[in-house]
Amino acid sequence: MRPVKASKDSSNCHQWLKTNLDIIPESGWSVDPFGHGGTIPYFLKASGASGTVIQRIHYAWKQWFAKKQYGDFIWLQPWDQIGKADMLTHNQPFDIYNIKHSCGPHPHVCLNFDFRKIRGEYTEYSVRAVEITPNNVKQMAELLLEQYSRTGSLFMHNVVLMPLGDDFRYDHAIEWDQQYTNYKILMDYINSRKDEYNAEVVFGTPKDYFHEIRKRVEDFPTLKGDFFVYSDIFSEGRPAYWSGYFTTRPYMKILDRELEANLRSAEILYTIALNVAKQSGKDFMLYETYFEKLVKARRNLGLFQHHDAITGTSKSFVMKDYALKLFESISDTTSLQSFAIQSLAGSPSKPNSVYVLAESDRDSYEKLPKKIPIGINGQETKKIVLFNPLAQPRHEVISLKVTSYKIRVLDTQKNPIPYQIAPVMNATSITHDVYVLLFVVELKPLAIATYHLQQIDKVPMEAISTVYCSRCGKDNVFPIKPMQVGDVQLENQRMKLLFDGQTGFLKRVTKKATGKIMQCAIQFAAYPSAQFHSGAYLFMPDPNLRDIDKDVLEAYTPHQKIYIVSGSLSSRLTVEYGKLLTHHVAIYHRDDGLGEAIYLRNIVDFETPPKNRETEMFMRLQTDILNGDPPEFYTDLNGHQMIKRTKIDRIGIEGNYFPITTMAYIEDTNHRLTLLVNHCQGAASYQPGWLEVMLDRRTLYDDSRGMGEGLLDNRRTIIKHWLLLEDIIGEKDKYSKPSLFANHLSNALNYPVNIFVVDGTEGDIAMAPEVRLLSQSFPCDLHLLNLRTNHDQKLPHFPVNSALMVLHRQGYSCSVGVDIALKHCPLTEKIGQGTSFYKLANLNVTKTSLTGTKTKQRLKDGLQEVTLQPMEVETYFKEIVDTSQASEICQNKSTTQSNNQNTLQTSNLSNKDLVRARRTGTVTIMFAPQKQVTCPKNIQNAQAKWITM
Repeated sequence: MRPVKASKDSSNCHQWLKTNLDIIPESGWSVDPFGHGGTIPYFLKASGASGTVIQRIHYAWKQWFAKKQYGDFIWLQPWDQIGKADMLTHNQPFDIYNIKHSCGPHPHVCLNFDFRKIRGEYTEYSVRAVEITPNNVKQMAELLLEQYSRTGSLFMHNVVLMPLGDDFRYDHAIEWDQQYTNYKILMDYINSRKDEYNAEVVFGTPKDYFHEIRKRVEDFPTLKGDFFVYSDIFSEGRPAYWSGYFTTRPYMKILDRELEANLRSAEILYTIALNVAKQSGKDFMLYETYFEKLVKARRNLGLFQHHDAITGTSKSFVMKDYALKLFESISDTTSLQSFAIQSLAGSPSKPNSVYVLAESDRDSYEKLPKKIPIGINGQETKKIVLFNPLAQPRHEVISLKVTSYKIRVLDTQKNPIPYQIAPVMNATSITHDVYVLLFVVELKPLAIATYHLQQIDKVPMEAISTVYCSRCGKDNVFPIKPMQVGDVQLENQRMKLLFDGQTGFLKRVTKKATGKIMQCAIQFAAYPSAQFHSGAYLFMPDPNLRDIDKDVLEAYTPHQKIYIVSGSLSSRLTVEYGKLLTHHVAIYHRDDGLGEAIYLRNIVDFETPPKNRETEMFMRLQTDILNGDPPEFYTDLNGHQMIKRTKIDRIGIEGNYFPITTMAYIEDTNHRLTLLVNHCQGAASYQPGWLEVMLDRRTLYDDSRGMGEGLLDNRRTIIKHWLLLEDIIGEKDKYSKPSLFANHLSNALNYPVNIFVVDGTEGDIAMAPEVRLLSQSFPCDLHLLNLRTNHDQKLPHFPVNSALMVLHRQGYSCSVGVDIALKHCPLTEKIGQGTSFYKLANLNVTKTSLTGTKTKQRLKDGLQEVTLQPMEVETYFKEIVDTSQASEICQNKSTTQSNNQNTLQTSNLSNKDLVRARRTGTVTIMFAPQKQVTCPKNIQNAQAKWITM
């Protein structure tokens, strides 16, 4: 879960609790995720929590905590020097959270204290547990106290926390009575004999527990880091590493990331478009309809963050249900973006037409998105609308499919710009029904820009790509040249790439500025799965084989097909190994940041079972970087911070695989290699100079961890990476961080430019050349995580005139990649003077907790007063002053004069009118036998006031 999803998911939950139960969570409860990352406690602290409970960590950690009595500790953030982000954490000392394994160290005893008895159920606890009576209460109380005492001996104080529940519990009303009544008898018996037992047992919450231990302990032990990789031993008495789910079902993980990006773009566009519509007096009722879909998309994305959803560890029919929800919300948020863009930049003469359409589509959740070919007839001009969802400018390569190669590209001012026409092809043929059009755009922060495609009679030769292909025939459009024998080279202004002429895979990279040659060989292979020990959750190669991995491409060698498409903007090498793997490597002919990185795109298709059974496929980079022996590498934690990983040889490759959500890198004193990813994957550095990522997994058998089936529903998946080679200058940072450019490129990968096509010709529909939703760039390291409209407190499907803005000051290294400059955004501490969102200058800004449920500080100077330290994530409540809709309501209904106010009798108003009036924030609605709306005499000077119904 990355910061944007963590903030969205937490905000949804916390605000629901605040709205419906008037409760703000004060403790974390995370007892079932398979391992625990170090960023989540920071998010909890930023949300207002003061303590958190964890459970599933490596059994050796459990033993160590017990031996040291360190089960309660302060979880530190390595980047936090003042203790601002410290979190008191309680580790449940036993394996799992059910009653059998949590009342104490002896499960056979604990079974006696699970009092659920449901007619028709026959379980190990229902046959053991008996009702507590005066005859057995003494015996049972002492038996329970013995378990509690043994548990208490594992801590440095005399308080124990005992959970009382399990999965799928309290689903019958009678169980509440059974558990409560029997435990109450035991508690009353023990508490009435304090002199004898010296104990007190009460019902409580984690908050109560943390309150009690703080009274008893002044200095808790401290810990930095995380709890990956999780391993249990309760199945066979030997370690089983839960590192498979880092990669399981990559198609679903990518679908999740696609919804995240589309929802974020929709949130930003919606927030601004809604309030612009209100200010301009437009009918914004349509926005309310879209808001319902926005709320649903938030919930669907949040639902998929469940630890058996995003992990891919639910049964196939459950994953299908998740996929349908994600697919629906992707469609809805894309439509919302189209509507908002049309509202902000479109023609006012066609308010009821839908003419801004997404340039790609997908038939179902099972199919990959397809670019819709754009046709241009005669002298017409086709408009392409681009939205940059980042708060910094960006240079981006835009790729479209067009039906003719005889076109040119015009920028927002209708000036011709460079472009490239490339073929749609495979290794033996080129199609002429459709072509690939590439061009580079420079987009302002949060800007909507309109580019133009025009048909022309003659295409400049520099716009046509050259194809290097040994099996392709002559072509009338593209020059065809044969592949040369031997190794192949691609180059741009910054580097040269050398490829193996036989395999088609990268061998080494030369940096032109320094002449430095770096070995960087790409290899694809697979780990054969250990049957019944490697599955959706677990990862374990087959221990009975001599070699730990296998050549997964052997069946397709030497029949692989290699070809190159090279042009003025980019050069791309493609190698095909049957249906299993299509590997693309592209570089861009640019003298800016785009020319500094290598773009990798892998299409993996395991086809239908039994093909590729017991196969766990990975991509490995073999370099000459001296990252230690045993090797060290760095992985991100939720896209927020980096953590060092060191190989431990005795626990095998399965214990040395770690999760990554945005990037991983290896480095020595002079160089760093960073691999950026577009979804969650497992990664490892098992030998010096190596960095590998798992691509996909197929295991025929279940791993006995709860899913009950193997992994057989693999889908054709497109996996995207950026490969970045950077120099290190000067001393290393005390705390390792990505370079500024790596953060920038990662943001661009995960939040791509949203592309739309105007369905109409130049004369039919006018579009604004450019609409800047942000007046100037945020600082280079200040990432706008989200700008989301708040919902009505009583009517959660209705928007109000306020929003939550979530910001992340991304930490970066000052010694890595310093030669790659970001020229178009400021490196300042604060947001620039005068920075404002489009037509939303009158903002009341208040700093809140991360989830927006607690107010911290009102900012008198608005955005200019926003200050974040590196690594921090903060939320700001933005109240938007708006008078137009209150004016409309008070003017459109008959009114009478009373006490210098316009008094509007609402007995004849519909509920929709009343709700609409309330949302404007400038009227007071009183619900009584006589409904009444009061409007200020001078409606133009009214201030927004939110009155709760």
